[in-house]
Amino acid sequence: MEQPTERKYWIVKSEPDVFSYEQLVKDGTARWDGVRNYQARNNLRAMRTGDLCLFYHSNIGLEVVGIARVQREHYPDPTAEKGDWSCVDLEPLKAFNRPVPLPEIKNNPDLQNIALVRNGRLSVMPLSFDEFSILLSMGATHL
Repeated sequence: MEQPTERKYWIVKSEPDVFSYEQLVKDGTARWDGVRNYQARNNLRAMRTGDLCLFYHSNIGLEVVGIARVQREHYPDPTAEKGDWSCVDLEPLKAFNRPVPLPEIKNNPDLQNIALVRNGRLSVMPLSFDEFSILLSMGATHL
């Protein structure tokens, strides 16, 4: 896969019993809201239409399961009762052919610097193109 110069790559995390990748596919689009961490909020604000996100199931499964695309750039999060919070809209692109579990990610020497390994509590985190490509390959998935 050739890297588009303007595109960025991300991991977004959700508990599958709250909102799963399958639900995103069923809905067709979803507002990615409820983020209440400043670093994750700033990452949401850095997302641009067309950026690609790997969808990670947290708490249950602990694995990358699919690819989503930013459909709408950040706007005020309507679920925020106070504070300066943002959300984006995501659309599903493709489920992984094989989910990539967290232990495999942690055991890959080329992925030791990703936030998922270094700061597992962050819900929205950047990836480099190479890291994104490695995770796609680990999931036997191509765009």
